[in-house]
Amino acid sequence: MKKALLESCRQGNMFAQRQLVELYSNRLYRLCLRYMRNEFDAEEVLMNGFLRFFETLHSFEYRDDNGLEAWLKRIMVNAALMYLRKTKNLSLLMHEEDVIIPENATVESQLNSEMIYSLILQLPTGYRTVFNLYAIEGYSHAEIAEQLGISENTSKSQLSRARALLQSWLIKQGYEHTTRRY
Repeated sequence: MKKALLESCRQGNMFAQRQLVELYSNRLYRLCLRYMRNEFDAEEVLMNGFLRFFETLHSFEYRDDNGLEAWLKRIMVNAALMYLRKTKNLSLLMHEEDVIIPENATVESQLNSEMIYSLILQLPTGYRTVFNLYAIEGYSHAEIAEQLGISENTSKSQLSRARALLQSWLIKQGYEHTTRRY
């Protein structure tokens, strides 16, 4: 089904393009939101990513649905990184005053993926970007360094600092026993 949908998209069928966007937009929007500080920027990155996808669709060789989704994710990550570079928001410095622990992160609340996700979103942009690329997207430090125009050691340092900051937030919230995983 998705192969036929892609062929229709390649032929310029706008209905098929809309179907494909609707099929993947929720998951990809969440991916974009991991890199952006707000929903407006995440939506812009998502739209830019889909535009890039349709521009380069002729070069994509469909093998299976997983390959399509992986390619879309890669395009969205690259769109997010381009947006951060373009808007000069890819600061690798930490500004403590920019970091706010979510109000709902209390000892009484359950430690779950949504809470961890909200903490990751509070990381400074550079930390968050490297953390997402390494821990979530599975990029190597060499790939991150190339993508961001930094050294591998800077990538490792940013990841280490992001992990340490997440650990300290979790410890402050009473989750000492869970911090070994980060």
